[in-house]
Amino acid sequence: MKLVNTETIAGKTIVDSLGIARGSTVRSRNAVRDILASLKNIIGGEVEEYTKLQADAREQAIVRMIDDAKKMGADAVVNVRFTTSVVAQGASEILASGTAVKIK
Repeated sequence: MKLVNTETIAGKTIVDSLGIARGSTVRSRNAVRDILASLKNIIGGEVEEYTKLQADAREQAIVRMIDDAKKMGADAVVNVRFTTSVVAQGASEILASGTAVKIK
């Protein structure tokens, strides 16, 4: 599945727009990561535990978006975007979305 964050795909023609493909996941922090992150806050620097949590969430959202696009019969997803929102204290949603298309 071809994924791009542009409206077109170089060298390809979009022959049909099938609708919005989306995939999301809601992730929460856990106590062990919070303790490690708190220690990191004292000395400064990247909070790697949260970086990994967010990276894993983005990948899961992408996989779910691709599955949604495949169900529509898409060959590609254009205009791919990510959105995040807080759904509860300590939990956030990552949403991947784009336009599912047929290409030739």
